Amino acid sequence: MTIVREQQSPATPDGSVTTRQVADVTLPRDELDRIWSPAYLERLASTYWRFLTRISLGLLRVLYTQDAREVVLLTRPFVLLRFHVPEYETEGDRGSVTWRIDRGLLVAPAGRRGRGYLRISVERPPAAERDGEEITGRVTSEVANFYPTIAGWGWFARIGRHLYGFTQLKIHVIVTHAFLRSLARLDLAESKIGALAQPGRVQSTREPMS
Repeated sequence: MTIVREQQSPATPDGSVTTRQVADVTLPRDELDRIWSPAYLERLASTYWRFLTRISLGLLRVLYTQDAREVVLLTRPFVLLRFHVPEYETEGDRGSVTWRIDRGLLVAPAGRRGRGYLRISVERPPAAERDGEEITGRVTSEVANFYPTIAGWGWFARIGRHLYGFTQLKIHVIVTHAFLRSLARLDLAESKIGALAQPGRVQSTREPMS
């Protein structure tokens, strides 16, 4: 596992920020072929939430409902982040899962109701380039159009953006890097929903992953 890229866009005039971390994972070809399916994409999504709970020593929990995923501090009503249900997109050599940000204590009012999102994407080389016993795939974690509450607004925004960069953003980057590195073990969690294990349940699909 190698972290190959880290990008952070400067805060836009309206206060939103975007960060992206990219890692390459080299696996035996047979192993990558075995897990290259929509069902394992859903398991990858579940693994992210499980990792968040573990690395926080249980302080952060993920609650599943019919229309949301909530990251809470121990329990409700301390909902730090509330996401809409995940949107899956798959094609031959790429798959992604996107959670649109609804609201939460960490989200400023300007960034609520789906303006920002968290997305995890996986890619592998085209078939013509997949030779040899090992293949290197790419995993990307991206948070886009996020409006952090801690950054504030109005006159405080100039100070708040620096405060966000030295606190919440640094924690997010450290956790994301640790998550990406953990994927080398291929210890993928079982999905709590299992939507993609059922034919016809992929929400947005160009063609099956195969």
